[in-house]
Amino acid sequence: METAGSENATGAVNQQERLDPYIAGFVDGEGSFHVALQRNPSTRCRWQLVPEFRVSQDVSRVQVLEAIRERLGCGALRENHRGSANDRTIVFVVRRRSDLLCKVIPFFERNPLLSCKSHDFLVFADIVRRMSEGEHLDPDGFERLAARAVVMNGGGRYRRVHRSTESRILRDHMPSTAPDSGAVKIWSDLHGDMQSQAEMPWPLAPGRQR
Repeated sequence: METAGSENATGAVNQQERLDPYIAGFVDGEGSFHVALQRNPSTRCRWQLVPEFRVSQDVSRVQVLEAIRERLGCGALRENHRGSANDRTIVFVVRRRSDLLCKVIPFFERNPLLSCKSHDFLVFADIVRRMSEGEHLDPDGFERLAARAVVMNGGGRYRRVHRSTESRILRDHMPSTAPDSGAVKIWSDLHGDMQSQAEMPWPLAPGRQR
């Protein structure tokens, strides 16, 4: 005979099972997995790799982002452009490497994406795992991972740098790399804890911090 507690637990599991495919489908349309090159003068190459998972949505539908954050158990919500009267977008972001490794990547391996975005996810997951093993700390390893990161998510909303600039960065600091055509996403300034790759201290939407 099932008790009330076991029935409640079963109901919660069933609800979670129904939510997971919805989250995967939503991320397939509104989310992105990418690894940015970020300027960091303290490193040998003066650049670092910053993996990030993000999902954006208009503030009127922020409940979806809150549900994703609650289900994954990590990340933060922030305003896309703080102070902008025209941009009402809220962004859910996960950058902490341990969260990407233990929560985000396993979730999407259990609930795979169906679009061409699935390829970006596979590359993203491989880069994050190789970084967790320290491959990016070796100059040759950094070069290999950076070359793969450069060709991910050629579109995106980040400031895009023309191929000539991309080539200069990789040529100057990783001479053997010959990047493909396309854009590379770059943040100009250094933020956060470099060793832990913790989430950056971005302005959060009021009441959205976990």
